[in-house]
Amino acid sequence: MKQIFKLFKRIYWFTAFKIVYPLVFEHYKRKATVDEDRVLFVEYRSENLSNSFKILYEKLKNEYDFKTEVYFLYSNRLHGWSYMKRVFGLYKEVVRAKYIFLEDASNVISAVNLNPQTVVTQLWHGCGAFKKFGFSTSELLFGDSRKTKEKYPYYENLDYVTVSSPEVIWAYEEAMGLEEKPTQVIACGISRTDVFYDKDFLNNAKKRVTEAMPQCKGKKIIVYAPTFRGTVEDAKAPDQLDVTAFQEMLGDEYVLLIKHHPFVKNRPSIAKEQRSFAKDVTGELTIEDLICVADICISDYSSLIFEYSLFEKPMIFFAYDLDLYCDWRGFYYDYDELTPGPVCRTNDEMLDYIRNLSERFDKDKIIAFKNKFMSGCDGHATERIMEVVFKKDILNKHKKQHGDGGN
Repeated sequence: MKQIFKLFKRIYWFTAFKIVYPLVFEHYKRKATVDEDRVLFVEYRSENLSNSFKILYEKLKNEYDFKTEVYFLYSNRLHGWSYMKRVFGLYKEVVRAKYIFLEDASNVISAVNLNPQTVVTQLWHGCGAFKKFGFSTSELLFGDSRKTKEKYPYYENLDYVTVSSPEVIWAYEEAMGLEEKPTQVIACGISRTDVFYDKDFLNNAKKRVTEAMPQCKGKKIIVYAPTFRGTVEDAKAPDQLDVTAFQEMLGDEYVLLIKHHPFVKNRPSIAKEQRSFAKDVTGELTIEDLICVADICISDYSSLIFEYSLFEKPMIFFAYDLDLYCDWRGFYYDYDELTPGPVCRTNDEMLDYIRNLSERFDKDKIIAFKNKFMSGCDGHATERIMEVVFKKDILNKHKKQHGDGGN
């Protein structure tokens, strides 16, 4: 049965990506002309505007007169013919767009021959370079073979890729197979990080967190934000954090907020007696809100550590399955050398570190990590991205005039 399913999948992929999608795209391309003012944001999985897009999208809508639109592919909930029709709808928009923004791998954009005047920018959804992805996972348990990735690419047709610092350019070139291609990987920063320099956003984040869990008032906040285990399609949440032990040891001084990866559908439950201390806020609060308020961040292999380093606060790495995860996914840097905080295999190790935080926290290590991996994230990344993609003369042409004096 598995062999039949694999055969059917291979037939579907070949038919869709090598025949149907290219033919449909060429059909629409012949009937359309590129609109020099049209900007298209392509959401691959999310059903809402993602945080990777939000700042840039709102800036374009509010301050410029481009024809700015978002197209949702709904790849998480549409399948078969329903999804193919959605892709066809995307192609109708793509053939008319001068500027296209992506925030994730896109096989449907990679499968077609775009108009030469179309500019495609990959904003990506994470900072730094932590766990491997794309071509870097070839032949690992997590990834397909390199031959498959080359046959059905995800990173074709890119003009620009924005990254958080010059240090990680090599990793994105490797992951996206861009070493011999004209795509420019530019360390102008990650747009989504600009909110961390916005005082209004910081203040509102504190309000949103307090509204979600009033017990936060007067206490310090520990955020536990692990990445998923397994594949994207079958993502599972880690379940080794001992909430009871944390509550008994730290409940008088701290509260615990848990944020699971959005791919995870079934999350570990929190017992009723623990809810005055701990809460799963995955569906209520964004990771940006939590990064702003956390006094301590516990993660494992998530790229959120790069963003959190901007606040120069303590991090703990709960890597109880490090050896297994390394074999499964792999890292761009040696894990123990990269992590700017203690790597713990047990709950007792984490609790001991927190109880002795004042003596053990090495802030200089966090700052060095931030300077190395986040040098382009200074609150002005969106401005730099716009100047790279649109060029200054185009931006000046489309700048909206406000008030009688044009100010």
